[in-house]
Amino acid sequence: MLTERQLLILKVTVDDYIQSAQPVGSNQLAKKPGITSSSATIRNELAELEGQGYLEKTHTSSGRIPSQKGYRYYVDHLLTPNPVPHQDIVQLRSVFEEKVNETEEIIKRSAGILSELTNYTSILLGPDIRRHIVKKLSIVPLSPGMAVAIIVTDSGHVENRVFSIPVDMDPSDIEKMVNILNDRLIGVSLHDLHRRLEQETLALLRQHIERYGELFRTFKQALLLPRSDNVYYGGKLNILKQPDFHDIQKIRELMDVMEEGKHIPEILPIGAQGLQIRIGSENALAAMEDCSVITVSYEIGDEQTGSIAIVGPKRMDYRRIVSLLDYVSSDLSKELTRLFQGK
Repeated sequence: MLTERQLLILKVTVDDYIQSAQPVGSNQLAKKPGITSSSATIRNELAELEGQGYLEKTHTSSGRIPSQKGYRYYVDHLLTPNPVPHQDIVQLRSVFEEKVNETEEIIKRSAGILSELTNYTSILLGPDIRRHIVKKLSIVPLSPGMAVAIIVTDSGHVENRVFSIPVDMDPSDIEKMVNILNDRLIGVSLHDLHRRLEQETLALLRQHIERYGELFRTFKQALLLPRSDNVYYGGKLNILKQPDFHDIQKIRELMDVMEEGKHIPEILPIGAQGLQIRIGSENALAAMEDCSVITVSYEIGDEQTGSIAIVGPKRMDYRRIVSLLDYVSSDLSKELTRLFQGK
C-alpha cells in the first residue's frame, strides 16, 4: 500500500519522465509544485518505490525511470486525462467538415491527423467491407471487350471491378443485365453477393440475354472480394523518432510487425469494446514489448464497429492520448453513423 507521499512522488516522476525522457532524481523532484519534502526524504521514497518495483534505476544516471509496473499503476490509479485543446479539436473536426462521403476516406484521414497530433503511429481498423449492403450496381463499357462493374454500398463505399465482355455485346443486353442485378441484389451484403448472384439472377439472365454465359462467368469472377481488414496507418515511421528506440534489431522487428497485416488482430483485438491500454509485455507480440498501445472502439450504426490504436513508447503521454482517442471515438462514431444512415 503506497502512502500519499509515495503516490505523489510516483505520479510526478512518471509525468516528468514522459515529458523529458530523462531519468528523474530527488533534487529535480524537490523543485516540483506540490512536493514539500526534502531531497533526502524524496531519495528514501524513490528507493522504496524502486524496491516495490514501481521505479527502476538506469545504469547511466542516479535518477529513476518508471517500470512497467509503475506505468500500469499510474494508468490505473493516477491518470487524469487532459481536456483536448481547442486547436486539436479544430484539426480533428476538419476531417468531417470537408464533406467526405465515403467511410474509408474519413477513416484514412482520421488516421493521418491522429499521427500528426500525437507524433506516434496511429492504426485505424475499419469495419469489414463485406458486411456492407449493396445499394446500387452499374456496368459501364470501357472499350470493346472490357467493362467496369461499379458497386455502391449503404455506407458510401464504392467497389470498382474491371471484367471482360463479348467484343460485339449489344449495349441493350448490358442494360438488361444491370436492371436484373439491381432488381435482385440490392439489399444483399457484399459477403453474400457472389453466392446470391447465381441464385437470384442466372435464370433471368438466361431468359433475357442471348450471350449470357460468357458475360455471367466473367462478371461473377470480378465480384470475388479479397478478405480485407481495412487497415489504415498514420505516421508509420513516427515511432522511430522517439528516443526510446535505439536497438536496431528491435526496430527492425517492430517495423516487420507493423508491415504485416496478419498481426493486426494481435495489435487491435477485433471485437474489443471501450478503451484499453496495454503496456510493454502486456502486448501479445514480443516485438512490441517496448511499446504501449492504446485502443478504443467506435461504432457505425447499431452493429458495425471499428478500432483505433495509438502505438508509442511505454513513455507515452497517456493523459493526452486517452483524451484524444475518447474524443475521436465519439466524433467518428457520430459522423460515420450519420453517413451510414443518410445513404
